[in-house]
Amino acid sequence: MRTSPEGLALIRTFEGCVLKAYKCPAGVWTIGYGHTRGVGPGQKITDQEAIRLLDEDVRLIENRLNSKFPGQLEQRQFDALVSFIFNLGWTKFSKSTLCHRIENRASDSLVCEQLLRWVFVGNRRTVGLMKRRVAEANLWIGRRAYQVVIKNNIAGIVAV
Repeated sequence: MRTSPEGLALIRTFEGCVLKAYKCPAGVWTIGYGHTRGVGPGQKITDQEAIRLLDEDVRLIENRLNSKFPGQLEQRQFDALVSFIFNLGWTKFSKSTLCHRIENRASDSLVCEQLLRWVFVGNRRTVGLMKRRVAEANLWIGRRAYQVVIKNNIAGIVAV
């Protein structure tokens, strides 16, 4: 299985593309569409290199997902997981309750419950991650089921 154009667009939208190395909110050197391996200060790339790095990073995730869940995922679920793992990393994902729920073929609502928990950078809840997780959960479930609501300067995720 490969990531669909919709799945790639989701990653590109939330990652954005920066052609000069920077430290992400988690303090990791990053370049292009969220590429982190071998990135250091002062590094610069072209648009074409950013696309190539994104493709390489996504292929690694796809290969791991295809090995871990052969034939188990629908396209929308696969796309949601590629986006999630692209952001979080394979190691954290593979040790997570989310991964175990998918392995055990839990209901969509139980999977989404876990997806929606990963909204913190350090101990701080971020609106950007909340929006990304809502998009991933909605993609997983195949419909708009969650949204981010901001009330009195406090953001939260609610079911619609």
